[in-house]
Amino acid sequence: MSGQHGGRAGDGRRFAALQHRLGSWLAGLDAGAYAMDADGAIVAVNGGAEALLGRSAEDLLGGDAHDLLHRDANGMGIPRSRCPMMEAFVARRTRQEEVGYFERGDGTLLAMSWLATPLRLGDDEVGALVVFHEHAPAGRHAGGPAPSLQPLPELERLALLAETTTQLTSTLDVDEALDRLVRLVVPLLADWAIIDLISENDEVWRTVVVHEENGRLVRRRDLEGAMPPVPPASPQPLSRALRGAGSTLATPETYQGPPDSGIAVEQRRLFEGTHMHSAVMAPIRGLREVLGALTLGRSDRPDPFTSADIPLLEDITRRAGLALDNARLYQRQRKVSETMQRHLLPQMPRVPGLEMAARYLSAPHASQVGGDWYDAFHLPDQALALVIGDVVGHDLDAAADMAQLRNILRAYAWLRQEPPSAVVSHVDEALSHISEVEMATMIFGRLETDAGQWRLRWTNAGHPPPLLVTYDGQSRYLDDGHGILLGSHVSMPREDATVVLPPLSTLVLYTDGLIESPGHSLDDGLERLRRNAASLAHRPLEAFTDLLMARARPEDNDDDVALLLVRVPPEDGPAL
Repeated sequence: MSGQHGGRAGDGRRFAALQHRLGSWLAGLDAGAYAMDADGAIVAVNGGAEALLGRSAEDLLGGDAHDLLHRDANGMGIPRSRCPMMEAFVARRTRQEEVGYFERGDGTLLAMSWLATPLRLGDDEVGALVVFHEHAPAGRHAGGPAPSLQPLPELERLALLAETTTQLTSTLDVDEALDRLVRLVVPLLADWAIIDLISENDEVWRTVVVHEENGRLVRRRDLEGAMPPVPPASPQPLSRALRGAGSTLATPETYQGPPDSGIAVEQRRLFEGTHMHSAVMAPIRGLREVLGALTLGRSDRPDPFTSADIPLLEDITRRAGLALDNARLYQRQRKVSETMQRHLLPQMPRVPGLEMAARYLSAPHASQVGGDWYDAFHLPDQALALVIGDVVGHDLDAAADMAQLRNILRAYAWLRQEPPSAVVSHVDEALSHISEVEMATMIFGRLETDAGQWRLRWTNAGHPPPLLVTYDGQSRYLDDGHGILLGSHVSMPREDATVVLPPLSTLVLYTDGLIESPGHSLDDGLERLRRNAASLAHRPLEAFTDLLMARARPEDNDDDVALLLVRVPPEDGPAL
């Protein structure tokens, strides 16, 4: 392989392997084509590209496609920032241009029409596929009729499949995946899209019936809903598709005879309600089972579907099946997580005169539980224990570790009538021997009343400090009582701190997901929390809690958040 034009001789074996894998696929295209890796290097070419460019595969492979080929109408190089093909490549979007210019091997320019689309080369590498053909201006017919300036059917197919893969694999929400699927095929391929899904208990549900009207997608909810069960031996098209038996064409006449099942009755109703004159149906298969079926129908455009349309539809449903399988698996895990969360996070105890509120918000890209937690419970001497903590991680393992830590703390707090610092020291000593918890932060406090005053005594094990907001809108962080986090295996004495909570003041305990942001300092987050909390001093506690979570949490937060708020009664309010 030539080392010029940005070629990388050290990657020769990799380029040879990719050319072997992709070359035969590209050879089937009736146009020039080459594939690029994530760095923009050419990794595969077909014979059409060699002929149009006057360059051999050896000369092209490994070269930087932009530096080697891309030119303006005058034959000059184009800055990458102004090159439309590079813009599409960097943005991982499909783009098509009617006229562009490549430099041939002899230095002359090739005027061509091109399409670039993302191409997945491996699990973690996305490159691009570029397909092009010679552009002949209107009125010029050198060597025969001018090529059509419309996209080649093969280009459309490749672009659609690439976009289908990108759109459907980038979401784990079933409804969003179905919406994206519909928008990919309507109106490009059909006037109607119908999706029937099979639930985990084998019930069929007509989930989506969508029609394109004046450039908008309109749901026909009157045609959606529960469907009869799948017949085991019906030869009718939808029944076959829902059994995974194959893809089939259908017309209104297909369902005009005596119905052999309830599904046939619903299909006759569908054709009558949509006025489709032609439809094609394909199964949506997951890894282990049939998930449903996709039906494309035409009512406005006159041309009917043919058997030539089936391979493309099956390519689309194959990708849809994998995406729906992943989304359903995620939703199962999410339900397990939500159930676990309900059992792990406690109900607030009732304390006369005292108001309490708590919230838990999961990390945006993780399971519904994590290592953040709160707790509140009565102690034998009638004091109220208040806890906020954070175990490293936000997944089911972190949630299990959190549950262990919570139970250990509850046991020590109940059995040992000692200051918070002593209780937390016992918990820290026990962690490595009786739990899987490796590292955690925590605030443990005792809320007591004495002569009408509410007093908080607490210790802080490496956690963000509590925030105290008075009724007149003053706010300050309680920085005392700070010590080393749990699990550090460093023997250091812990300290206690005490504060009297003024009447109608609000104590805010929170985890770092409420203040940390990749784009801002921790001080910025603390100040944002303090100012927002002070502005809410007169709000009812439930509204205070919800608004504080919405206003203080950074938009680019990627961690879970736990929040525990306590508001003491007015001066003549009841005591514990």
